[in-house]
Amino acid sequence: MMRIARPLMKWIAGGVMAAALAVPSGAFAQGAGIGAAGELVDPDVLRVCSDPSNMPFSDESGKGFENKLAELVAAKTGRKSVAYTWFPMATGFVRSTLRANRCDIIMGYAQGDELVQNTNAYYRSTYVMIYKKDSGLDGVDTIEDSKLADKKIGVVAGTPPSANLAKAGYMRNVHPYPLMVDTRLAPSMAEVMIKELRSGVIDVAILWGPMAGYYAKEIDPNLTVVPLIKEKTGHMAYRITMGVRPSDQEWKRTLNKVIRENQSEINKILLDFQVPLVDENNKPITQ
Repeated sequence: MMRIARPLMKWIAGGVMAAALAVPSGAFAQGAGIGAAGELVDPDVLRVCSDPSNMPFSDESGKGFENKLAELVAAKTGRKSVAYTWFPMATGFVRSTLRANRCDIIMGYAQGDELVQNTNAYYRSTYVMIYKKDSGLDGVDTIEDSKLADKKIGVVAGTPPSANLAKAGYMRNVHPYPLMVDTRLAPSMAEVMIKELRSGVIDVAILWGPMAGYYAKEIDPNLTVVPLIKEKTGHMAYRITMGVRPSDQEWKRTLNKVIRENQSEINKILLDFQVPLVDENNKPITQ
């Protein structure tokens, strides 16, 4: 994904990353142990680097799907418990958590970002379009569709769909939402956007799928959620991995084994949170 002066994951999701850089009180987990091959990976505790207020991904109360995945990884690697280093997913996140050896894994990280070493991807998801049923948009499944020409379209500024909207000539209709939001202090832009779709402020919402699916179900299960897998230009689907330190080669291999042997269970957790999963051919994964 696009490399500007911001993390790759932030650019994918849009609007969910916290702006604050200060570490919340009680943020740091215990000191690192020595795991396989002398790596700074605790052999007894899964030490997770995570955002404390970033639903549906992670939450300090443990309600996010990355929290559930952490529990799965802990069980499959013989860890007795999960401990968190909480830090907002903003500039400095990796440096202040994983690279500072305060934790050993970031549960969700976009493939291709050089700040971490990526495991194999454990899911692939896509941006989606959301609109009300019987709104005259039934059947619309691409940003280029002419039915969107006179619609108010909500999109997080600077995310991939913006380029397609510009190419289609629809930027004049765009209602932009901010990329940077401190979700400890304000609602996620996904939540705001879908509420404003329901109230009529916008006619269409275009969002990163894992956020969209979760909030659409929470706010209005009758909304139509369409994966953007038919775009003619620009790709809307991205692979998500777990992130570890570049030095932790054995730990990466262990996690790759966990992913390989437990993919169906991982998929179930993601699908329970309404994450739109697609395979490498952009075909939906439903189980």
